[in-house]
Amino acid sequence: MTDDAKTLHKGLNGFHLWGLAVGLVISGEYFGWSYGWASAGTLGFMIATVVVAIMYTAFIFSFTELTTAIPNAGGPFAYAFRAFGPDAAFFAGVATLIEFVFAPPAIALAIGAYLAVQFPGLDPKLAATGAYVVFVTLNILGVTIAANFELFVTILAIIELLVFMGVVAPGFSWAHFVAHGWAGEAKPHLAMLGGIFTAIPFAIWFFLAIEGVAMAAEEAETPKVIPVAYITGILTLLALAFGVMIFAGGVGDWRKISNINDPLPQAMKIVVGGNSGWLHMLVWLGLFGLIASFHGIIMGYSRQIFALGRARYLPGVLARLHSRFGTPYVAILAGAVVGVIAIYSDSLISLQGQSLTAAIVTLSVFGALTAYVISMASLFRLRRSEPALHRSYRAPGYPWVPGIALVLALGSFVAMAWLNPQVFAAYLVMIGGGYALFRLFGRASRSRIAEGRA
Repeated sequence: MTDDAKTLHKGLNGFHLWGLAVGLVISGEYFGWSYGWASAGTLGFMIATVVVAIMYTAFIFSFTELTTAIPNAGGPFAYAFRAFGPDAAFFAGVATLIEFVFAPPAIALAIGAYLAVQFPGLDPKLAATGAYVVFVTLNILGVTIAANFELFVTILAIIELLVFMGVVAPGFSWAHFVAHGWAGEAKPHLAMLGGIFTAIPFAIWFFLAIEGVAMAAEEAETPKVIPVAYITGILTLLALAFGVMIFAGGVGDWRKISNINDPLPQAMKIVVGGNSGWLHMLVWLGLFGLIASFHGIIMGYSRQIFALGRARYLPGVLARLHSRFGTPYVAILAGAVVGVIAIYSDSLISLQGQSLTAAIVTLSVFGALTAYVISMASLFRLRRSEPALHRSYRAPGYPWVPGIALVLALGSFVAMAWLNPQVFAAYLVMIGGGYALFRLFGRASRSRIAEGRA
């Protein structure tokens, strides 16, 4: 198959893309974020979440301009190449790849934890591996099938989060939420600042991967549907994130659910008891939220690997499309192999006293923030270098809105690097090692990239 044949099918409408925007992220409402309570407390974490929410809102309202102007499976990789050239494209592409390849194993382990609530004898790692088998297969079968399934499970997941809030509402108390809310203390104190900064990656987990819609933009029926999907998607997620966090924290002693993978069932258990039908419903339907993100991020990482392979930043075999289904099946399988290895390394590897699950959440966030910074820089550069580039959507409040996103993303990255030195070192090794290999073996083929094919 020639490079010219390596184009993806355009079969996604605006509703599909909204489902993808929300579905990519919605597992972040089910687990992961509660780790932020452990370091910052409920009120400290609220501050971190507000700042991160501002960053993501500004980012999405700005990033959408790039997605509509350059609808490409490479996403940030393609934008960086057009704005700054091949080297910047490498860093944007690999950072995005780290984000999207390492988020799924964390979600898969959470799926295993949820299933273990129903089936105590079930090995969560086996269940997580099974999730990869099922949803890798579904992704290979075709983008329209995958997108329809994603939309279906996303709607169910939203309904379930609303049900959760409704069921626990009678047991909610603001006094419970604010108790010990400042990093374990009743009142604000200087030492809590470190906890708030430490909690940033877990606040980002509420919204992480929404930019993955950019990697499906090449498969959109028309770029005109992208802004509506993105903007309604971020607004949906903002409402769900704050609703879930506040209701879960106000049903009892939030400290008991601050370091676990299934905070919502445990919060509901406080209100309705361990034998309630509501609890069993939450466990079963709550899986849809995890599945929506897991399935959607597989779509995202496969398109990123495909784009990097098509551009010869990765081996060209990774850009192969299935002869019948037209999906990047080699890229889908390659990311799954990495994910399964991460799953079975969970009990073997610990960084900074964190479980591997918490560490790879942080690693994914480092990749995301790198891509955000490069993308916003690309937006500024392209506004100057290509003012005539067709933009069906333009970032509102330019340059202030994208400037806010850029500053907050950069500040979050610096704070995380300072407070997570071991994970940051691992991230640098991955980025630096990849770039060294790229310099040695990839430079001769960089000229293969052309507009619309990166």
